[in-house]
Amino acid sequence: MASFFRKRPIRYPLILFMFLGGVASYLLLSDNLLVGLLFALLVIGVFIYAWIIEQRVYEETERHIETLSYRMKKVGEEALLEMPIGIILINDQHVVEWANPYMTQQLPFDTIIGEELLSISSDFQQLLKQEDSKEMVISLDDHNYKVFYKAEEKLLYFFDITEQIEMESLYYGDRTVIGVLFIDNYDEISQGMDDQTRGQLNSLVTSCVNNWGAKYGIYVKRISSDRFLAVFNESILMELEKSKFSILDDIRETTSKFGYSLTLSVGVGAGSTSLVELGALAQSSLDLVLGRGGDQVAIKHPNGKVKFYGGKTNPVEKRTRVRARVISHALKDLIQDSDQVIVMGHKFPDMDAIGAAVGVRKMAEMNKINGYVVIDFNELDKSVLRLMEEIKEKPELYNRFISAEEAINKMTEKTLLVIVDTHKPSMVIDEKVLQKAEKVVVIDHHRRGEEFITNTMLVYMEPYASSTSELVTELIEYQPKNEKINMLEATSMLAGIIVDTKSFTLRTGARTFEAASYLRTHGADTILVQRLLKEDLDTYIERSKIVQNVHFLKDGIAIAYGDENTIYSQVLLAQTADILLAMNNVSASFVVGRRSDSSVAISARSLGEVNVQVIMEKLDGGGHLTNAASQIAGITVPEAINRLNEAILETIEGGNEE
Repeated sequence: MASFFRKRPIRYPLILFMFLGGVASYLLLSDNLLVGLLFALLVIGVFIYAWIIEQRVYEETERHIETLSYRMKKVGEEALLEMPIGIILINDQHVVEWANPYMTQQLPFDTIIGEELLSISSDFQQLLKQEDSKEMVISLDDHNYKVFYKAEEKLLYFFDITEQIEMESLYYGDRTVIGVLFIDNYDEISQGMDDQTRGQLNSLVTSCVNNWGAKYGIYVKRISSDRFLAVFNESILMELEKSKFSILDDIRETTSKFGYSLTLSVGVGAGSTSLVELGALAQSSLDLVLGRGGDQVAIKHPNGKVKFYGGKTNPVEKRTRVRARVISHALKDLIQDSDQVIVMGHKFPDMDAIGAAVGVRKMAEMNKINGYVVIDFNELDKSVLRLMEEIKEKPELYNRFISAEEAINKMTEKTLLVIVDTHKPSMVIDEKVLQKAEKVVVIDHHRRGEEFITNTMLVYMEPYASSTSELVTELIEYQPKNEKINMLEATSMLAGIIVDTKSFTLRTGARTFEAASYLRTHGADTILVQRLLKEDLDTYIERSKIVQNVHFLKDGIAIAYGDENTIYSQVLLAQTADILLAMNNVSASFVVGRRSDSSVAISARSLGEVNVQVIMEKLDGGGHLTNAASQIAGITVPEAINRLNEAILETIEGGNEE
């Protein structure tokens, strides 16, 4: 616009006007001298006046443009040098070539010119590598900056957002959090107490919880004999996370001094402004904790993210069989209302999954309902194959084992599907069977994870139990006695108990021996179990080769791994982990090996000091506090070891997050 104005195009019509005026004057002079002369003088006067005005406008505009340009240049210089915006110019090697005074003042350097950008903060590396978005929040010298990077100009802009982040933290820190505290085994422990003793126990627990609430500024209200409601905010929640929820240890230690084995389970709902949603999240978290054995904390957010703290103790065995009897009667009603029962375990089923499935099928037979077991004969280890060879000699039982395709074809709306030894939909033999089923029952002894089979009619999960076979055996005891358990069925369930307890050495309670005794009474053959569980020499050699590769991540944590090009069975990896755990100075063992061409398996064992369940959950697995496993798809053995190391260190050093 300025260049166009400087050409002064208005002069062209003025010159044309003068020319036309001259022509008109000439014509008038030839006709009338006086009139022509007056017209000529008028044209000349108007032209001179217009020319002078144009010259003045031009000069004034020029002065205005020069003044404006000067002011804009000055403003640009002031913005560049004095405005609270940081500017850094770098070269191809990411070395600072120039920085404005504001940026120089903000950083604790005499001069940053010549400094490598990554030496100022390693966060810049991520910003420089980003392809889609060239902006990022970076912390420098107690200040938070929103940094914009222009790759073509090698230019970085810094906007101080420290106050904004502080305001956000204050906002989020003041958001309400709701927690529900549940006293584990309170009813069972207080059942046989007199009023005075029960009152002392209540006073002890209430005092402990109230002191904890007063310490952190939490409103705590006892809403029933075994429940407390806690209301606080997210800033207090952060303090509780830093203390790893010390209330868990306080309750356990305080009550143990008086001879009580009380533990606390806490469900926390956070991250929402809706009180209704917070309450639902807190209850959901509590259900999750109780499904994992109690004595821990779960913090759940609306996006499904869950953090776990605690879980340092094994679930306490319940001395009463009231729940087992109630569940058994409920299951009997469900079976009798069905046209058939289909039982399905997890992928690559072990003895426990097969034994429990055989037991549930027997329960269907006791109620005069046809029962079938879903099995994939291509996914069986050697011990289960030996069991199937024994079952093959009993055609009436062997014919009850069907494939997933056959199960889908047989299923109707009235078919009852029973899932045993797992509660994760991704772990079942075939998810299509699960998706088609209208009526689903889950029986499992693993600690509950976030992934869970939904829309179930009945769930029987007891983490204290040694095995699912133990749970099923107790359920059978309360079923109609129309059919007796035969030797092979009893042996299958006993084998499941023996495998999961490592011959009654791990997670074995009084009820485990009672279940084994019941099975032994009904003809379970211990010699046959021993024969089924025998191993060959090649397996022993393979296991020894894996043990040779052992190394220690930390004191007491042993990690062994198999050859990248060798396929190992899950059972072999588990046995190797058990062997390592039996060694001196080993408190937790992890064995990594290729399970198939597309996945790597990890077996984890612990003596109780390390919670291997939460470590495996970080790797999309699960299990128990002392016994867990995981399978990771699309990964190499070295990559699996690196991920395992990260998960172990993260779990040991901080809270457990899922």
